[in-house]
Amino acid sequence: MNDYTNLLQRFSLNSQKWLDYYAFLKLSEAELSLFLKLTKKLTFDNFDNTLKIYIPNKKFPAISITGAQCKLNCEHCNRKYLDGMRDLQTNEGLKSFLYEHYRNDGVGALISGGCDVDGSVPLLGFVDTIKEIKRNTNLIINVHTGLLDEITAKSLAEAKIDMVSFDITMDKDAINEIYHLDREREDYKNSIELLKKYDLNIVPHICVGLYFGKLHKELEALKYIKESGFKPSLIVIIALIPPKDKENKFREPSSIEIAKIIAVARFLFPESEISLGCMRPKAGVKIEIEKYAIQAGITRIELPSLRTLKWLKRINPEINFKYYSSCCAIPNELESRAISSKQDLKHYKF
Repeated sequence: MNDYTNLLQRFSLNSQKWLDYYAFLKLSEAELSLFLKLTKKLTFDNFDNTLKIYIPNKKFPAISITGAQCKLNCEHCNRKYLDGMRDLQTNEGLKSFLYEHYRNDGVGALISGGCDVDGSVPLLGFVDTIKEIKRNTNLIINVHTGLLDEITAKSLAEAKIDMVSFDITMDKDAINEIYHLDREREDYKNSIELLKKYDLNIVPHICVGLYFGKLHKELEALKYIKESGFKPSLIVIIALIPPKDKENKFREPSSIEIAKIIAVARFLFPESEISLGCMRPKAGVKIEIEKYAIQAGITRIELPSLRTLKWLKRINPEINFKYYSSCCAIPNELESRAISSKQDLKHYKF
């Protein structure tokens, strides 16, 4: 048997080793198809024939507690993602907005912001407000922490936030050259250990192509999660969107590359949900990325194209779509609060 046949056999028997995953990442598009049949079966064996669709819109806004300010000026972002968030830099403003949001049938919010020079989002000064909101409303609160210390982890646990969206990278080059951080892989591991220590619900996010659009050390992030004993109920896969002003330095990760990382996550975590998150290339490649992601093993997707859903219904008429007006990181036990209304689905009519 040739190397390809041997590799496929090991994956079929679930006897693959770490070196096999590196070989898997080198497969061509044509060679990938039989492996995707395996991920499709794994997904079907562990989950029902359902795709969960997340449409945050106004019911689950993203909030920046630093406005458009970030001290890192990351290569891939250049603060552009902060521009799309609601600017709430004071406790009074945050509290007023969230109470009004709750009264207007809001589902929840992502609380995020730019980072300080140490890679942390300066959340500590807002914890009392978050705690009050959690005590007095049923809003689902997702927090993006960045790197964090023990005081912040403990305070967020006391505030009873619902989940932490945490970007995991084990790529020293990306940490230094993309994030502009003078930090180490160990700092990310330490942050995860603190979140685990205080029993916070961690939703790991892995960005495909973070290092200038190339597959680089994404596998190391998944390997760390696997070997650390951390068993996430959900993993969110996102993908780099090349910054427009730096096209000569960045390329766009392909749909195949994104699918490969999703497939690796499915092989490694057959019982975990996998979501294709909102950060990913759009324009002409959007539908191709979504189709390959579905074949590779996702169970959730945020803001899919209607064309993708029609394609999926055509090839899998028994598929069940469930719609939620929230970000894709919410835990299963809170989904009943986020079920979309007909008005929320006006762009998803078949």
